[in-house]
Amino acid sequence: PPGWQEEGVDVPYERIDPETLRRMIQEFVTRDGADWGEAGCTMEEKVEQVLRQLRGRQVKVVFDLSTQTANIVVCR
Repeated sequence: PPGWQEEGVDVPYERIDPETLRRMIQEFVTRDGADWGEAGCTMEEKVEQVLRQLRGRQVKVVFDLSTQTANIVVCR
């Protein structure tokens, strides 16, 4: 349909360079509005938490084609 836009593409986190993935997660966890239950977590703890969720398939990396940005979203 006209005006239809591809929302985003799932990117298997295993295919992302580990250093790039780490930077992406750091950017994600410092973003405004990111709600991290236990305040006082170090950045490293937050990154590890997201990595565990990726490995457990609780969250996934989605690349938004319209904004050219990657996001980490909860799997439905």
